[in-house]
Amino acid sequence: MDSYSLLYSSSHRTGLLSGFQRLRSQRKMCDVVLEAGGVSFPCHRALLASSSEYFWALFGETTAERLAGSISLPALTPEGLDIVLDFLYSGWLSVSPPTLPVVLAAARYLQVEPAVAICERFITDGLSAENCCSYANLAEHHALSDALEAANQTVAMEMGTLLQESRDDLLGLNVQSLMAVLDADEIPGVKEVELIKLALDWLNENGPLPLLKSNLLLSRLRFGLVAPCDLTDLSHAHRAMATPLIRSQLTRALEYHRLGSAQPIRQSRQSTLRASPNRVLLVGGGSGPDWPEQQILAFDPRSRKFSSLSSGLPLRLRSHCVCSVGGFLFVIGGEEVKEGDEDGKKSVSTATSNQVWRYDPRFSSWEKVESMLERRAQFTCCVVEDVIYAIGGRNTRPGTNAHTSVASVEFYDMSSGGWRRGAAMPQPLYGHASAVLHDCIYVSGGVPGNQGTINASNHGDNQDDHRGSSREVLSWDLKGKVWEKRASMSIARSGHRMAAAHGHIYALLGVYEPFCDIEQYDSQSDHWTRLRPLLTGSFHYGMASTPSGNLLVFGGRRWSDGREVIVKSVLEYDTKKDRWREICQLPRPLTGTECTLLPLPD
Repeated sequence: MDSYSLLYSSSHRTGLLSGFQRLRSQRKMCDVVLEAGGVSFPCHRALLASSSEYFWALFGETTAERLAGSISLPALTPEGLDIVLDFLYSGWLSVSPPTLPVVLAAARYLQVEPAVAICERFITDGLSAENCCSYANLAEHHALSDALEAANQTVAMEMGTLLQESRDDLLGLNVQSLMAVLDADEIPGVKEVELIKLALDWLNENGPLPLLKSNLLLSRLRFGLVAPCDLTDLSHAHRAMATPLIRSQLTRALEYHRLGSAQPIRQSRQSTLRASPNRVLLVGGGSGPDWPEQQILAFDPRSRKFSSLSSGLPLRLRSHCVCSVGGFLFVIGGEEVKEGDEDGKKSVSTATSNQVWRYDPRFSSWEKVESMLERRAQFTCCVVEDVIYAIGGRNTRPGTNAHTSVASVEFYDMSSGGWRRGAAMPQPLYGHASAVLHDCIYVSGGVPGNQGTINASNHGDNQDDHRGSSREVLSWDLKGKVWEKRASMSIARSGHRMAAAHGHIYALLGVYEPFCDIEQYDSQSDHWTRLRPLLTGSFHYGMASTPSGNLLVFGGRRWSDGREVIVKSVLEYDTKKDRWREICQLPRPLTGTECTLLPLPD
C-alpha cells in the first residue's frame, strides 16, 4: 500500500463559513426563510441543520416543516434571531448587556450550545453590583448553573451596597438565588437583622408563597446572630415567622443566648458568623514594654492589611494568654498595668491577674467569665477539644516584688463555667511554650523553679532572669495522669513560641538567644531537627499558625547597635519549604502582643 499524507487546512473551514455568509447577504441559494416579529431572514437549510439541534430535528425526514419554505419563530425577537444567525454563519457572537437577554433566549431556544456557552461566560466575566441580580435571574431562567452560582456569590459579596442602593433589585431576585444568598457563609458588612428584614420584604413583594417554600427561605437565616430583644419583636413581624418551624428556630436562638459560659461549645450554623476566613487578632502589647495598649489589631492574611476592632481590651495587660473557642476570643490572666497617683506624681503599678475575659464578635461585646483558680503571668495556654488549659506561670505575692512560679495546671469547663485542676507539671515553670499535636499537649523550655525575688519592673525581661532557661520538653496525654519527658530541644529557650503544623511541632525564637535557629519536632521518632535560621532574631513577638500551616511572626524587640529596638515587621515562615520572608509591616512598632485566629464580621 502506498504511503500518503493527510493535511488539514484551517483556511478552508473559515472560507466555507465566509462563503455561506456571502451567499446569505446576497440572498443566493437560500432555501428557507425564518420569520420572527414580522422580519424575514433567508437562510440555508443545510447550514442551519448542521449548526443547531433545533433545526436538525425541525428539518428531519418525518417532520411537516422539512420542505416548508418559511418557518415562523414567534418565541424569538428579530434582534436575537439575527445575532444568533450571524454567529452560525460567521462564528462571531455580538453580545452586550442590553442584547444579552434576547441573544441568550434565541440561542437557548434554537439549541445553539456554543452561543449559550459564550453568553454564560459573558455573564460570569461581567458580574458587578449593578447587574448581579438581573444576571442571576437570567441565569436561573435559562438554567446556566455556573453563571447562576457566580451571580449568587456576587450578590452575597455586594449585599451591603445592594441594600443601600439597589434594594428593588434584591426584591426582584428569584427565590432560588435568594435562598442561595441566605445560605452564604460570607456576607460582608451586613447584620443578620438586615437580612431578615430583606427576606420579609421579599415575601411581601413576591408572596404569598407556599408554606414549605417560605419555611425553606426563612430557615436559612441565622437567628442566633440576632440580639434577644430583637428576636422577640421578629416573632410578630410577619405571618411567615409564626409557622412551627420558624418559631422553633427562634426559640432555639433565645435558648442559645441563655447558655452563658456554654455558648462556645454549643455552636451551630444558626450562631455562626457570616464571616471571611479567620483573621489574626493581635491582643495587647504596645509600642513600649511598660505601657501595653488596649486596642486590638486584626490582620487579614489574604489582603495583608490591618484593621482595629471597634471594641478594645477592658484592661491593660502584658504576659497574658489568648485563645479562641467556638468563635469567641478568650483573654486570660497576665499582669494588669494601671496608672496611679502617688504624692501628686503619676506612677505605674502591676498586679498578676487571674481574670478571664470573653469577647463575642457577633455583638462586639466583652464579658468577664469565671476567674482562674490561680493568678498567672508568663504562662501558656492551649485548646484541646474545646477545653482551655492554663499551664504553669508565675505570680507576684501581694505587697511584695517577689515572683512565685507554679507547676499547677487548670482547665476551663465551659459546660459548668468553672476552672478545674489538671495534672501538675513535675516542677514550677514560667516563660515556657506549648503546642497541641494529636490531642496531646507539649510544653518546652521556660525557666524552671522559683528564682527568688526579682524586681517587678523588669517583668521577666532582665537577661539574668533567663540564664536558667531549659531545653526540656514535656508532654501530657489527657487520658493519662502525669506529664512525661520527651527529647530535649538542642537550644535552651524561654519566652519562645511553639506551633503545630503538618504533623510536626516547631519551636521558634526566645528571649536573649545568641542565635536564631528554628527546630522541628517529630513525635513519632521523638527527635528534634534544626531548620533554616532567621537572619535577624527578635523576642516578645506575637505568633500565629495559619490554616495552611505557615507561621506568622508579628513585631517584637531585637538588639541593634547595643540597644533594644521595637520592630514593625511581619514575617512568614513556610513550614513546607523551610523559608522565611517579610510579607508586610505593622501599622506601628509592637511588642508583647499575643495572637490567635478568629472569624470576624467585615
